[in-house]
Amino acid sequence: MSLSVIVPMLNEERAIGATLDAIRGGAPGAEVIAVDGGSIDRSVKVAATRGARTLTAGRGRARQMNAGAAAAQGDTLVFVHADTVVPATFASDIVSALADPTVVGGRFDLELDESSFAWRLLGELISLRSRLMRSATGDQAIFVRRGIFLNMGGFAEIDLCEDVDFARRLKRRGRVACLRSRVITSARRWRRDGLLCTVLKMWLVKSLFLAGVSPTRLRRYYSDIR
Repeated sequence: MSLSVIVPMLNEERAIGATLDAIRGGAPGAEVIAVDGGSIDRSVKVAATRGARTLTAGRGRARQMNAGAAAAQGDTLVFVHADTVVPATFASDIVSALADPTVVGGRFDLELDESSFAWRLLGELISLRSRLMRSATGDQAIFVRRGIFLNMGGFAEIDLCEDVDFARRLKRRGRVACLRSRVITSARRWRRDGLLCTVLKMWLVKSLFLAGVSPTRLRRYYSDIR
């Protein structure tokens, strides 16, 4: 099984190095593609020094991830956010999960890069909710068989909640593996706006999206949600 790891980025020079280093450590044989959405910092240069193949695409995670998937050669596609660090068992965990032919894809449990109890609890609750609902967010390093991804038409190129939409469609295709191993993602959104405020905002946006509110409209009112 061959893996292609796709990392969308935009002005991530401070985070992308650690992300790509972890991918190389956890999946040394994987194809790694960093897709830039128009950075004005050193993101592309940093990615290139880590040996990633770098592409450019229209701004927006969905567009960038679709562009990376179109260029990828692997039979399994993995989407990792630029501020997310994967575990050392990254590739072997995915290969083990997909050894079951009924599994179409999956995601990892989540941990935030803060050590206090409230932050650890938040990560646990996100992971628990995801496991119970068989859902995923982009922070959880979603992986999918290439054929399934193509049959689904990839990510919907919408302004917000492309991960929620993709996860909802993915579980209609078969079993979604909820791996216990954890990725560590940046808590910068929560630090910036406050833990409770950010959780409520994200919950509201996802609820409105699932209720049918246009992603374009949501993006207009919640432009800082990412």
